[in-house]
Amino acid sequence: MTRVNRRGLALAVLCAATLMIILDGTIVTVALPSIERGLGFSPAGLTWVLNAYLIAFGGLLLLAGKAGDRFGRKRLFLAGLTVFAAASLACGLAPDPQTLVAARFGQGIGGAMVAAVSLGMIVALYDEPRERARAIAAYSFVGAGGASIGLVLGGVITQNLGWHWIFFVNLPIAAVSGAVAARLLAPDHGMGTRDRIDAGGAGLATAGLMLAVVAIVGTTAHGWGSIRTLGIGGLAVVLLAAFVWRQARAAAPLLPLRVLAVRDVSGANTAQLLVIAAAFGFQVLITLYMQRVLGYSPEASGLGLIPTAAVIGTVSLGLFARLSSRFGARATLLTGLALITAALVLLTRIPVQGSYPVHLLPAMLLFGAGGGLTLPALATLGMSAATDADAGITSGLFNTSQQVGAAVGVALLSTLAASRTSRLFAIHQSAADALTGGYRMAFVAGAIMSGAALLLAATVLRSPRSGRAGPSQTAGPEAGARRGAADIGLAIRTGKAKNNDES
Repeated sequence: MTRVNRRGLALAVLCAATLMIILDGTIVTVALPSIERGLGFSPAGLTWVLNAYLIAFGGLLLLAGKAGDRFGRKRLFLAGLTVFAAASLACGLAPDPQTLVAARFGQGIGGAMVAAVSLGMIVALYDEPRERARAIAAYSFVGAGGASIGLVLGGVITQNLGWHWIFFVNLPIAAVSGAVAARLLAPDHGMGTRDRIDAGGAGLATAGLMLAVVAIVGTTAHGWGSIRTLGIGGLAVVLLAAFVWRQARAAAPLLPLRVLAVRDVSGANTAQLLVIAAAFGFQVLITLYMQRVLGYSPEASGLGLIPTAAVIGTVSLGLFARLSSRFGARATLLTGLALITAALVLLTRIPVQGSYPVHLLPAMLLFGAGGGLTLPALATLGMSAATDADAGITSGLFNTSQQVGAAVGVALLSTLAASRTSRLFAIHQSAADALTGGYRMAFVAGAIMSGAALLLAATVLRSPRSGRAGPSQTAGPEAGARRGAADIGLAIRTGKAKNNDES
């Protein structure tokens, strides 16, 4: 097998594993009513089937990224697949609610281990800018399309095989991905333990992120201004502030602040948090609108999202690399954010008697085109400061901002929609009118967040510059990513790698 084929197969394996992780965040959603009936969940307890996964996944990404840098990304990737597969088996066999929630937490741990290092490993495989752009586009499509695919598969599998199989399908994917990755990816020993590990920083970051996710996902039931939300959220802010303070003084910080000091990295992560919040809120709300207002079945509403995923795939895999090479990642990102904002503005006008082809499809196509440009551009910029010592933590940071954005978006936009709907009910509007008014309000908020991401990207992110860049300069996102990913330690088993291992 040639080196090109090996790299392509390795990329496919990393993307397949990432797809499995992303799918599990949404595939469960459609199966929740069946799980509730099958295991006897209470309505309040049922939310923890989703929340347990989100809390572990979002809270452990930074720590998992640092562990990959120190102990080897390939090693952590394979261990994460093992943990995820074992937890998936436990989920499928769960005899009671407590076991399922605990197993979902285990899935979140394994998912964080896989996701935290995958992007860094993909960037390391490709050192030519256009090839890297294509690889990042494939990874971004998996992340964007996986959530929509999960909604469709969840309905199909649950209806035809039963809810247990939404977990069992992970086992063959994890087994094949692990076997191929173990064979193709050369040993990656990481930086070792020569420096003292910042255990205190790891504890602060993990606890702070977990509490932040707990506070956010709890707002649907308790509200944003409740004592519970404010208390847990305030404690999360204190812990994360203490983490930043410690990182500025630690000898071996978990997250070197020099990474955040790079404008492209900090700007890309902040812009991603905003646009992902809008995007995930869009996905949830548009599904609810199709079901509760237009009367679609769960399966039909899931299928209704396919055009968005299809356009994301077409644009990200077919156009992004060419546009990014010609105009730069920043210009490509601005175009994508403008399209997403336009799509959300269109959705602020959805009617009660809506038509899918007239009122939804145009916005979905615009959103898909914008997502296909935005997500890989953000990944390129977000990894622009990665070095051989901290590619894992930079990848973990990028995924953390994505997960926090998703949690914020779903919680915030769902709460806004519910609050507006309740007020419209109170003045005796019909159920359809009240629901539609709530969704319109939420889409206004989503458009504002996406517009804020566009403004941030236009003012903070830098245009690619020509010429030679020094160690602390950025000659453009592609050059920064190439420089940061050089010699990460992950290599395909070519003859050269084999000789190096033998010596």
